[in-house]
Amino acid sequence: KPILKHLRKLVHGACPEVQEVIKWGFPNFEYKGLVCSMASFKQHCAFGFWKASLLEDYEKKLSPLGDTAMGHFGKITRLKDLPSDKTLLKYIKEACRLNAAGTRISKVKPTVKKGLVVPIYFKRELAKHKKANSTFDAFPYSQKKEYVDWVSEAKTETTRAKRMATAIEWLAEGKIRNWKYAR
Repeated sequence: KPILKHLRKLVHGACPEVQEVIKWGFPNFEYKGLVCSMASFKQHCAFGFWKASLLEDYEKKLSPLGDTAMGHFGKITRLKDLPSDKTLLKYIKEACRLNAAGTRISKVKPTVKKGLVVPIYFKRELAKHKKANSTFDAFPYSQKKEYVDWVSEAKTETTRAKRMATAIEWLAEGKIRNWKYAR
């Protein structure tokens, strides 16, 4: 409790306009958007910033979220686990300044393309049936994956052969894997 009270006092001191709200079951501080949050656990507490990736790390104290605990300062068990009050105030003020300026965290889309591994037996069967092969090639990744997973998940060779035959039949008719449930 003393650590959380200290953090609360610092946040309100750094930005008197900050609003304290409960989100996700723990206190969050808002000023023109989420600024920071704190959480308590049985043996420790955590404190973190919503836009920590955009903050200048003055004393190299901010750890990536999830490395050691929920917050950006690891598991806090005593006041000495935190950076100095002066540094914490800088972080809080900068976080509030970022919100006031309307700065947003950019979402980085992964550049790695999804690669579907089509088993050799599946490719061989498709090669024997032109219509099924062209339908399969025209499908988006998700529909191809549904067919490949369905056939590959068979536990016995007999079941796999039956599913493969059914898959070829449905593909030749231009049907998606779950065509029965399509609207």
